[in-house]
Amino acid sequence: MKQTLKRQNILPMRKGIITLIGRSESSSMMQDAGLLLLRLVVGGLLAGHGSQKLFGWFEGPGMKGTRGMVESMGFMPGAPWAAAASTSEFGGGVLTTTGFLHPLGPLGTIGAMLIAALKVHGGKPIWATKGGAELPVINIATALALTMTGPGRFSLDNLFGIRLPRSFVAAVAVIEAVLIVTGLIRSATPAEEETEERPATTTSVSESKAGV
Repeated sequence: MKQTLKRQNILPMRKGIITLIGRSESSSMMQDAGLLLLRLVVGGLLAGHGSQKLFGWFEGPGMKGTRGMVESMGFMPGAPWAAAASTSEFGGGVLTTTGFLHPLGPLGTIGAMLIAALKVHGGKPIWATKGGAELPVINIATALALTMTGPGRFSLDNLFGIRLPRSFVAAVAVIEAVLIVTGLIRSATPAEEETEERPATTTSVSESKAGV
């Protein structure tokens, strides 16, 4: 009699546990599918954007046009900065899309988008319709979220069992931060010098017109 009661109590418990496990696996699967969708869209578009600068694909400017663009923002010499910006976008997009060597892809995305937000869209209202940093900020938030959550099971890292050491990831993040700060400081210098030179040039022109 006691054994029968025990079995009657155990069976519902087993069914409940199995149900909970099934729901947990289903929920986890949906979360990983959501991460995959996010990576494919954001990473794929960023890789395409970077390929425009790096290879001139999709009617992009290529390295020559990208060099001129970064030089106009004060990044000198233009060639290495153009290569860094293009590689960061293209490489970050590819790594994010495939979920390979995480979180190097999202970190590359964050670096490129920070520069875009501060140098290209800085000083403007946030909205894209006003030329602001709306889209770079969205990309930064997405990349940061992926950095925190991981790429999910549908990734090359999960397929091959790859997990980068935290010390290595931290070192990459520090190097990237140093490069960003250095670039922003160096790119601001020419603009300041140009601003200082303009009044003198204007004065000279005025004097020459006055016959001085």
